[in-house]
Amino acid sequence: MRKGLFAAAFAVVLAVSTGAARADELIESYGAYIGQDDLYNSSNERLTQPWQVIRQDRANVHRFGVRQPGDDLDSFFASPRNRELAERMIRAGRIERSAARRLLDGDVQIYVEIWRGAGGDYINISVN
Repeated sequence: MRKGLFAAAFAVVLAVSTGAARADELIESYGAYIGQDDLYNSSNERLTQPWQVIRQDRANVHRFGVRQPGDDLDSFFASPRNRELAERMIRAGRIERSAARRLLDGDVQIYVEIWRGAGGDYINISVN
């Protein structure tokens, strides 16, 4: 009986530790130049949040065909549904305050990593 309990406890510990050790997966990464066109939506309203600018930049690239030097193509945000998820993904990810300010000012090169984790997809953004 003790042997069975020990084996069961060991199996539970092994299962939990294996799940916890699973690393997040990089789905895709790309570079983008955030120009003045990326700071305004289709109604010519100034965007005020980093996720709005990222979403507009990717809509400009994929939907409107507006690419600037420094804009890489990505497959993830080619989907309008994925562009809608940008806000939640950025909130779940990482961007430094100073990087967010620079992004909102425009005329900067950014690097975006799209990750899949146990808690869902998220984005990390760095500004060069």
